Amino acid sequence: MYRETVIISLGGSLVAPNEIDAGFLKNFKHCLQKYLSNKRFFIFVGGGKICRNYQKALLEFGADNKERDIIGIDVSRLNARVLKQVFEEIAYPEIITNPTKKISTRKDIVVAAGWKPGWSTDYCSIALAKNMGVKTIINLTNIDYVYELPAGRQAKTQQDFKNARALKEISWKDFRKIVGDKWSPGLSMPFDPRASKMADVLKIKVVIINGRNLERLEDFLNNKSFIGTTIK
Repeated sequence: MYRETVIISLGGSLVAPNEIDAGFLKNFKHCLQKYLSNKRFFIFVGGGKICRNYQKALLEFGADNKERDIIGIDVSRLNARVLKQVFEEIAYPEIITNPTKKISTRKDIVVAAGWKPGWSTDYCSIALAKNMGVKTIINLTNIDYVYELPAGRQAKTQQDFKNARALKEISWKDFRKIVGDKWSPGLSMPFDPRASKMADVLKIKVVIINGRNLERLEDFLNNKSFIGTTIK
């Protein structure tokens, strides 16, 4: 039976905000299990705050971007290994690290992580979407919407969010004005600039959803109105 392939870019801030959030992971598993009769999920796992802490420490001691990126990949793969264990026997037995490689499996869940320096997990998810002909990616993060300040600057502080406008839908052209063109290891954006550029070229839609409220993910998967931002 045909099953839709769903690609999720899962923010490391959800998996491990300070330490591994077992409660979130259990709820995430329960959520996805409801849809396995007609969907299968490819999940790219990011590094999150722990990753940025390591990268900040390396920068303190003079590490270049490549070294900082490598440690980010390491943390992403550790998070991915935990996630694969969460899904146990229904998960593909290997962590996917090359999004351009063809993957043939009947498994319900395929977990992927960082590949190589210069490739964020957002960017890898776009590469996988291109590889598999998928036109929509779900980006589970820790914000409700993409926000825009009057000057077009991305909101970063709590006060910024109070003054910012929540965007339910935005074009790639306008979104890229918010996030800019440059990417560096540890950059915290709703969707990274290089991945955004590639998604724009390939006409891939990205949906930003706050993973702390998994009912919003379920609304999207059920083709209902949902709280979040659509970029297309």
